[in-house]
Amino acid sequence: MFPAPIDRRPAAVGVAYRTALPIALLLWLLPLLAVALTSIRSAGDITAGNYWGWPTTINIVENYTAIFENTPIGKYILNSFKVTIPTVIGAVALSCMTGFALAVYRFRANLLVFFMFVAGNFVPFQILMVPVRDLTLQMGLYNTITGLALFHIAFQTGFCTLFMRNFIRALPRELIEAARVEGVSEIRIFWFVVLPLMKPAIAALSVLIFTFIWNDYFWATVLTQGSDTQPITAGLYSLNGQWVAAWHLVSAGSIVAAIPPVAMFFLMQRHFIAGLTLGAVK
Repeated sequence: MFPAPIDRRPAAVGVAYRTALPIALLLWLLPLLAVALTSIRSAGDITAGNYWGWPTTINIVENYTAIFENTPIGKYILNSFKVTIPTVIGAVALSCMTGFALAVYRFRANLLVFFMFVAGNFVPFQILMVPVRDLTLQMGLYNTITGLALFHIAFQTGFCTLFMRNFIRALPRELIEAARVEGVSEIRIFWFVVLPLMKPAIAALSVLIFTFIWNDYFWATVLTQGSDTQPITAGLYSLNGQWVAAWHLVSAGSIVAAIPPVAMFFLMQRHFIAGLTLGAVK
């Protein structure tokens, strides 16, 4: 039913696997390597068409200093944190409660409500562009960090609820029943019994949502304008000049923008892997 391990396959399959893996890895890393090299090139290199060759001059300090001195990238990064952190907290907190309700309680519309949460994840977000923009305009939240964060919380809660509901359903139900027999209230059962067991799932989900929201470009350009509210993904476009594309500065800004989610993953790596693999073996 499942693929056999490589060491149990014929020798030819093992050789093909070991040959194809580094090639696939190189192809996957090639755009990242190109961006990293471009971020240390001079503008003359790019004008001369030296896109893939080794840079004639290494401008690490000049390029990475220029994006902070000549562009509002610091404000863009701050805006990204203002949007991402409340979104992670709000979406994870709401999904913990909704996941607990859908996983523990048996009521008539349980599956219907759960289906509505899941179905929202399959709606193409391009369809929602005009209605969401008009809604934020009517509510006075257009071009505000609050409006962008509230939208992300609403849109991500469906996926988070699916994740949390399935996680809670895998927990031993005897723990909840034992607490009820002892007369513990439902709120205290959630707070003192279920929530501590959800820490690996919360950590894994926080990393995923942080990465999703930080890297969002579509809604950042639809719902915000200008350096006062735009996150880093939308703000990178402003690093280009009016007439000349400063690709070395855009590449340097892209590297800087990628640092927070990468750091978040490595800081939470142990909890992230534990949350994804919990229950994989018994």
